[in-house]
Amino acid sequence: MDTETLNTMVTMDSKVLAEQFYFFTVAIMWLIHAGFMAYEAGIARRKNVMATALKNILTIAVVTPAFYFFGWVIYGCFQRGFMPTDPWGDSAEAVFCASTIPWGDYMGPNLADNLTGVFWAAFLLFSWTTGSILSGAVIERIRLSAYLILTVVLGSIVWILDAAWGWSAGGWLVTDFGFHDAIASGVVHGVAGIFALGVLLQLGPRLGRYDIKGQMRRFIPHNLHMTLLGLMLIFTGFYGFYAACLVITSTAFPGWLNIYLNPTTLSAITFTITVGFAGGFIGGYFASRGDPFWTVSGGLAGVISVSAGADIYHPSLAFLLSAGTAALVVYVGGLIERKLRIDDAVGAVAVHGVAGFLGLLWVGIFAAGYPTGVNNIPSSLEGQLIGILAFFPLAFLPGYIIAWVLKKMNLLRVPVEVEIAGLDKAEFGQDFYPEYASAQEQVIDSDGTPVNADAITRQAIKELVR
Repeated sequence: MDTETLNTMVTMDSKVLAEQFYFFTVAIMWLIHAGFMAYEAGIARRKNVMATALKNILTIAVVTPAFYFFGWVIYGCFQRGFMPTDPWGDSAEAVFCASTIPWGDYMGPNLADNLTGVFWAAFLLFSWTTGSILSGAVIERIRLSAYLILTVVLGSIVWILDAAWGWSAGGWLVTDFGFHDAIASGVVHGVAGIFALGVLLQLGPRLGRYDIKGQMRRFIPHNLHMTLLGLMLIFTGFYGFYAACLVITSTAFPGWLNIYLNPTTLSAITFTITVGFAGGFIGGYFASRGDPFWTVSGGLAGVISVSAGADIYHPSLAFLLSAGTAALVVYVGGLIERKLRIDDAVGAVAVHGVAGFLGLLWVGIFAAGYPTGVNNIPSSLEGQLIGILAFFPLAFLPGYIIAWVLKKMNLLRVPVEVEIAGLDKAEFGQDFYPEYASAQEQVIDSDGTPVNADAITRQAIKELVR
């Protein structure tokens, strides 16, 4: 067997193994979305459970075709600057841009190409994740149609544009400033959390969430065990998420590169994600004084906070950063709900938005000088801050403006009578938990006193009339 034939076989073997690798990371990442469905359904009150669960399924239904037809093209064509510079030329960037067009040879059955489909699918599942982050924040009062419009914009335009800018070897933030976000602290989580903030400011709180003095009441989840189980499924899927953020080299298999094409290993990210969860749990537990929801949510915040530098952090540093960030997120989550009176049902703004952008900041502080990208531009605090300044308005403004337009058209929020009766009755014409009366739902007043949910609703209606 001649050398040329052997090299061809090795290369093809590498491609087949890479195809299998990404295929199974996609399968594992489905657990993230099963987890989000259980997580949000458990947080919801019994009258909104099925509507909340189905919303996560419909996220997949609308984001998938949108991402196929134009989301992937954005990633392929917007990496060199704010706009494509040479989409039809002969450069490597132009070739990649052309390969992402939905009617092109690479975006369908092609025996000569066994990587595009599975790599596209990995990015698609990241898109679903951004939609699910938004979904949890706005439960129990947003119109389904409004949510689907917003999630298509977030999942197929906003996040993938910031990925083109800062989560690719050719992105202008990377090539010009050494921006580093290896496993998408800011690119996925931070951006989705801040987009949700923009929507929440227009959507407003659920009826009865705040009393006439502005004091917060707690709506008790109908099934907190389901919520915790959902989070654990999300954590399991994160191992697939982390692995899908790596690139397999075809010339020296087995070999691993991060999204910026710098060398790394599966072991490196495994250390970080596992230690990050542990640190987050501890930080969340102590900061919340043992609150089950914030303990487990702290694990999520912790791992998000170390994702940007997951390929380079020492486990000891990852533990300290995740624990400290989780504790801070518990505080910020309470501040958002109590002081700012923003009704974020699952703490998405704090857990994803705040932790995600802090993750970018930590790289600038603790990993400055690490070479990023094929040109080995050193990462820096300045580069990370420029990335934050680029991502924050890109995330916040579309969410805020589109939600404002929908609100002006009376298309953002369900009518008061629908919110009172529950979305399940309005959307499906039935109560999926008929054995439980609405009066059994628990609401905790600002002074810690349990209050009848129906009484709170009647009071909230009177306040609206005023």
